Amino acid sequence: MINFAIIGCGRIAQRHAEHINNNGKLVAVCDIVKSKADDLALKYSAKAYYSIEELLENEKGIDVVSICSPNGLHAEQSIKSLNAGFHVLCEKPIAIDVNDAGEMIKAAEKANRRLFAIKQNRFNPPVAAVKQAIEEGRLGKIYSAQLSCFWNRNEDYYRNSWKGTKNLDGGTLYTQFSHFIDLLYWIVGDIKKTEAFIGNYSHEGIIEFEDTGVVIVEFYNGAIGTINYSVNSFQKNMEGSLTIFGEKGTVKIGGQYLNELEYQNIEDYKIENLPEGNKPNNYGNYFGSMSNHDKIYENLVQVLTNNASISTSAFEALKTVEIIDKIYSSAKSVR
Repeated sequence: MINFAIIGCGRIAQRHAEHINNNGKLVAVCDIVKSKADDLALKYSAKAYYSIEELLENEKGIDVVSICSPNGLHAEQSIKSLNAGFHVLCEKPIAIDVNDAGEMIKAAEKANRRLFAIKQNRFNPPVAAVKQAIEEGRLGKIYSAQLSCFWNRNEDYYRNSWKGTKNLDGGTLYTQFSHFIDLLYWIVGDIKKTEAFIGNYSHEGIIEFEDTGVVIVEFYNGAIGTINYSVNSFQKNMEGSLTIFGEKGTVKIGGQYLNELEYQNIEDYKIENLPEGNKPNNYGNYFGSMSNHDKIYENLVQVLTNNASISTSAFEALKTVEIIDKIYSSAKSVR
């Protein structure tokens, strides 16, 4: 049985603990807020710690440390855990700095440990089906792609939270839409060049960065595309969609969370009989991305026990950080 520890006992940690319980044993948890660590530890009969150093020093029987802390702490805490000799599963994004992400990969290689990344939207049935169709050449050469990310994140979401801060959150693309950027990279390809306009229209004094962006991208394979994103969708999430135009077909993955195949017209081919995907993460007054953490943990166990292929490598997670960094580096702020 694989033994786990969780660093950071906020909302997403609850989901991690649930799937750890189904795939191994949660031995220890850590949070600087004592009550959060105590509550999660009590629920799963784990030991509570209030500093990562103390946990890593005392829990030598751990196999994997799951990092569920704020974005800006991922790199530092992952590297400490890897250096202590543990495998690491890091929530998205693995870092909010390209250099930090690279240092995480180097630390994993040096320690001969695995660094797993969370990219759960890849497991959405329509996403997996479109990826397979493209790999089989069903759409021919890809001409262009359009990514739309229209969610609602109101003042309550950011209140009394690390979210919305430059140092710990990093930006709307990192916290809200890094999964969407990952799918653009995974399905269409790596991005060569970006141009962007960003602005904070509805969250002045609430967040330290943009709430809206429009991006033009050029892919290395010659395709072009756009990314439109906003957390200003009135009152509720509206859409998360990816439309792909190819030589032999057009497809649109849509719904609020890239969980529906909304349109397909492919030469001599049809995607059929898609299974129903998991429900989105429900956080009470708002929803997050699709909840496929079960598949992440199942893959992790297979990798560590049966030498299976990793579902999302740290290199791919680094590419997401690189693309977001390119977008922000090229962005012109309009307000």
